[in-house]
Amino acid sequence: MLDIETLKFDPRGDGRGFLVPLEGSQDIPFNIERIYYIGDVPEGVTRGAHAHKDLEQVLICVHGSCTILLDDGYEKTTIELTDPFTGILLHSMIWREMYNFSPDCVLLVLASKHYSEDDYIRDYDTFLDQIGVRR
Repeated sequence: MLDIETLKFDPRGDGRGFLVPLEGSQDIPFNIERIYYIGDVPEGVTRGAHAHKDLEQVLICVHGSCTILLDDGYEKTTIELTDPFTGILLHSMIWREMYNFSPDCVLLVLASKHYSEDDYIRDYDTFLDQIGVRR
């Protein structure tokens, strides 16, 4: 079974708008070491297409929408991210591809570790080999 958790965030606000606080080890189930966001993705472009050996991430579509394909080597699912109050927690060794970005999409990513190229698995067959899936 795919180990994906949906996180719901508690917006606070009034007539001036909303604020969504995200605190590491509280709202986010790990200490946040890195934050980045993806935007202005041209139509038809896929991002991601990799897995992480150790890193955990939370993905939040803070504006617009996008689709996330998730694959643990045994099961695949897609999740539509469409609001800034919902995120998905991705544990390590989950293949992910992000696509179908709306023109106004901004995808925020909170990561449990600093960037390390050694943590990436960028080839799908290598990913399947590392998790022990035989085809």
